[in-house]
Amino acid sequence: MTTLTKPVLYTAEEFLELVDVEGPTELVRGEIVEMPQPKPRHGQVCFKMAMVLGNHAVEQYGHVLTNDVCVPTKRNPDTVRGADICFVNYTKVPRGPIADGFLPTPPDLVVEVRSPSDRWKDILEKVVEYLNAGVTVVCVLDPTTETGRIYRSDRDEEQLKNGDLVRFEDVLPGFSVPLKQLFE
Repeated sequence: MTTLTKPVLYTAEEFLELVDVEGPTELVRGEIVEMPQPKPRHGQVCFKMAMVLGNHAVEQYGHVLTNDVCVPTKRNPDTVRGADICFVNYTKVPRGPIADGFLPTPPDLVVEVRSPSDRWKDILEKVVEYLNAGVTVVCVLDPTTETGRIYRSDRDEEQLKNGDLVRFEDVLPGFSVPLKQLFE
């Protein structure tokens, strides 16, 4: 007779305290899920977007955070996603060093850069989680097709292609960058 054991379910707080986990991970419905190591192209696109966001945002508007910042998206069982890039306004998190742990508020903007191993089904699940958790804008950049998609809870998906501008006026007034520039 085979005995089935239930997987150990972690809370978001327990997940943050784990020290023996190697490599990138997320907490999905209480279970630790290993994520593939980012490839150089992924890192390059993340850097370019973080750089243009930072150049525009940091002086006046807010914090730009990178490197899989933990964003809780669901509770009971908990889910914590690792955002490639996020922006949070200074009105929500004041200037200066940010304490370790979770942000006290959902980010205003999350940017995810699609890796070749990412399935659209999984990306869209993350997008919905971010929006349901209170993120205002989610942008997904796809280096393979050099396209982008912008999601907001109050309107339809916006698809971006070569020649289009990436804008987040509702969270970052005046921000605009040619999509093509992020993939050069």
